[in-house]
Amino acid sequence: MTSCDAIIIGGGHNGLVCAALLARKGRKVVLLEAADEVGGAARTVEFAPGFRVSHVAHVLNQLHPEVIRVLDLKRHGLALAASNIPTTALSDDGRHLTLHGAFGDRLAGELPLGEAEAWAALRTRLLRFAGALQPFLTQTPPRLRGGGRGDALTLGKLGWAIRRLGREEMREFLRMILMDVADVLEEELSDPRLMGAVAFDAALGTHLGPRSPTSLLALLHRLAGQADGVPAALALPKGGMGTVAAAIAAAARAAGVEIRTGAPVAKILVEGDRAVGVALAEGAEIRAPIIVSGANPRTTFLELLGPRALDAGFVRRIGHVRMRGNAAKLHLALDGLPDFPGLSPEQLAGRLVIAPGIDAVEAAFNPAKYGEASPEPVLEIVIPSLTDPSLAPAGKRVMSVVAQYAPADLRGGWKAGGPAFRDRILTVLERHLPGLSARVLAAELLTPADLEARYRMPGGHWHHGELAVDQLMMLRPVHGAGQYATPVPGLYLCGAGSHPGGGVMGAAGLNAARRILAEVR
Repeated sequence: MTSCDAIIIGGGHNGLVCAALLARKGRKVVLLEAADEVGGAARTVEFAPGFRVSHVAHVLNQLHPEVIRVLDLKRHGLALAASNIPTTALSDDGRHLTLHGAFGDRLAGELPLGEAEAWAALRTRLLRFAGALQPFLTQTPPRLRGGGRGDALTLGKLGWAIRRLGREEMREFLRMILMDVADVLEEELSDPRLMGAVAFDAALGTHLGPRSPTSLLALLHRLAGQADGVPAALALPKGGMGTVAAAIAAAARAAGVEIRTGAPVAKILVEGDRAVGVALAEGAEIRAPIIVSGANPRTTFLELLGPRALDAGFVRRIGHVRMRGNAAKLHLALDGLPDFPGLSPEQLAGRLVIAPGIDAVEAAFNPAKYGEASPEPVLEIVIPSLTDPSLAPAGKRVMSVVAQYAPADLRGGWKAGGPAFRDRILTVLERHLPGLSARVLAAELLTPADLEARYRMPGGHWHHGELAVDQLMMLRPVHGAGQYATPVPGLYLCGAGSHPGGGVMGAAGLNAARRILAEVR
């Protein structure tokens, strides 16, 4: 049995951020990661000989600038292969539309009369709304009952941020905040390519369609992020997403964190109703007055802690947190790229989206409600080896595809259904990128079942819980654990299942560390 000041369970990016910040304040910190390497879903993996890919998350769009600054991540190796990359919405007829800059500050392609002006106005409004929410990403959510002066101040700041939008914009914010993204887009726009691309972004990684209530809120959550200091921008890290985690891990080690990989935690130890340490799967125990879990809340409370340490109401709430994954990931090793008509090298090196319109995204979602995979999945595609040749052998290419919708509870199971869904993805790709299939040397499909098994994500949900109004801020993951502290003294949360949610952001780890440092002297 050994001891330290704090134990972090899970070496995902949030756990690493939390560990680094605690260690920088003089705490002796041990971080325990079950896998053989840290990073969680932000890993670069070789899926075929010589071909490496960002295994789950593949586009950087939310890493918080405060995390980068506080941990000095650029000094520790964080570098971008491409920043502020464009998004091209592919069209069946070859009339592709490209959104240049951050969230399409410039459009390239034929548009209906007045569409560019209407988009500019809507884009400005959506970014302004997201900007009003952005400061609260790095704040502990306020308690609505039993809170103190700090909670009242945080609530006041939120109200003031909305009031500062101006009377007209404030009214629009309050009108739109719980709307579905389809209604918002159809009020202002008419181009199906543009609306399909935005609807896809709103639904990405969620169990929502564009006509689901609150799907606009999911889009605003995404737009509140930054890449390379630019709001709503997209970037590709050099060396894949694994280099992001590696930079945070380097900062943690420099601060004195002891990182142990291949060290799964079997149990959180409780004595006198207080968390006092952990038992490893190998049988050893480590004691500490502070235990911080970056694991999924359901895993933390129901498996590592156990229901007996919690009251029945809390156990019921945790069991009802919605986390049904809906995204699959396809990796392709290619012997090269054919000549894709109508697509420039700049477009191919950015992000490609196949979502022909709002109805196409909604039609892809409909079968997932009933446990069936989409017959026509909508896709997000990147070819990262075009900007980072280190990811593939010379002259070869690697392609990474996120496909929706792939329900976690697929009828018949993913072992039987996986090959058919992979073939559907390839069929859609071939229709828009002719000649691609003949170039495939190897393929790997990650289904929600694979994500759950390989990355310990219940339901295969990469956000550790749906990004819905009843599962955000002080309600994330549930009432009673919405400010990083839990009903068990000494036990804290720091993962994506806490505020502000998923994405490679690091804000949950940042906020949790600050809460702990303020509470435990």
